[in-house]
Amino acid sequence: MHSISAYFGLFILFLFGQMTTTLGQAKTSKPLRVGIAGLVHGHVGWVFESQKRGDIQIVGIAEPDAALAQRYIQRYNLPANLVFSDLNMMLDKTKPEAVTAFNSIFNHLAVVQACAPRGIHVMVEKPLAVNLEHARKMEALALKHKIHLLTNYETTWYGSNHKAYDMVHTDKAIGSIRKMVVHDGHQGPKEIGVGPEFLAWLTDPVQNGGGALIDFGCYGANLTTWLMLGQRPLSVTAVTQQLKPAIYPKVDDEATILVTYPGAQAIIHGSWNWPYSRKDLEIYGQTGAVFALDNTKMQWRLKSDEPAQAYQASARPAPYDDPFRYLTAVVRNEIKPHQDLSSLSNNMIVVEILDAARRSAQTGKTILLEPAKTK
Repeated sequence: MHSISAYFGLFILFLFGQMTTTLGQAKTSKPLRVGIAGLVHGHVGWVFESQKRGDIQIVGIAEPDAALAQRYIQRYNLPANLVFSDLNMMLDKTKPEAVTAFNSIFNHLAVVQACAPRGIHVMVEKPLAVNLEHARKMEALALKHKIHLLTNYETTWYGSNHKAYDMVHTDKAIGSIRKMVVHDGHQGPKEIGVGPEFLAWLTDPVQNGGGALIDFGCYGANLTTWLMLGQRPLSVTAVTQQLKPAIYPKVDDEATILVTYPGAQAIIHGSWNWPYSRKDLEIYGQTGAVFALDNTKMQWRLKSDEPAQAYQASARPAPYDDPFRYLTAVVRNEIKPHQDLSSLSNNMIVVEILDAARRSAQTGKTILLEPAKTK
């Protein structure tokens, strides 16, 4: 009888454990309540596609342009009552857990100013801020109100970049980094046909902070900061040009940024003049080199007398494969950003590099970065 009772007790405990696990999984899998700040960024379709998968639930959209909002409502068959003309009203009425910013870079600060005091987490589309002054205000608000402030880049989710990072830092396959070369951009925003609402602020020196320098220089600054394990550079030198002043009269369309570190340097090419779209990365070490050619294709050469080897990188596992899955995991404390590609610490350095690059291009001088202040 005692053994039967014991087995029965164990069975009840097993059932209770299974129920607890199931309930925990259900809680974890509940979509994240997300608000959208702005619809003028051409990448905003990403968030609507994510809702289709069930990763998130869009609870409100703040967009003052009623005609633009209506286009998205029709395109994605959304209820009209999701749209608010004012961000603060949307936050108070819908109470999202997080907000994704798809407005101009200049307006990222306003999003954090509205969300942080309410305890609402924020993810902005790259780069973090239009300048270092805005970035520092955003950082202070995020730290004061204990919210996550993340930055999304397309290249964060490339399996090739993460394989390259592992080869450098985990496998030690190429020795210490000596040089990084990053190429990003396309034929130009007007040439590839971005929407008029996107083109208007992307080519505005106030709303975007620059042209190709900001739009595509940020990718390289983000990746090289990550590869250098969050190290701040010693100096930044940049050259910008207007190769198409008739199309882009107010901003640069060609930018090259040279970033120096103790023992290494990075060369970042951001351009609206490539003959095709590209986002690729080259890392040269003491004994070898690794190249991430796109999101999956790679090559590496580990010995000087051996030919380059081709490799197909695997897709990243969830939630590290998508910005909205990642955002959900961060908000629910399943991931703790430290110095990863989306982290605030990384992206403060990104803005510092871009800010110095802009000053260097304007003055024709190398900008020496001051030592980090102790906080």
